[in-house]
Amino acid sequence: MAGIRIIFGIIKVFILFTGCTLLFYYGIMWVNQEYEGYHQYDKPSGAAVKVSTEPQENQNWFNRLLLYYSDGE
Repeated sequence: MAGIRIIFGIIKVFILFTGCTLLFYYGIMWVNQEYEGYHQYDKPSGAAVKVSTEPQENQNWFNRLLLYYSDGE
């Protein structure tokens, strides 16, 4: 009788593990389908400001370093 209880417990754990794995898999697939058509690189609309990473002509390395320390960018 004890052997049957152990086997039944193992089967319950296996079924629970398989169910949770399938739930996680289909959840990830659902999230993937939701964001598949999301265009994150579209041009912004409204009052967007263009950000440039190119150094400006009037900034030297010291002013850029001070800007980094003051703003953390």
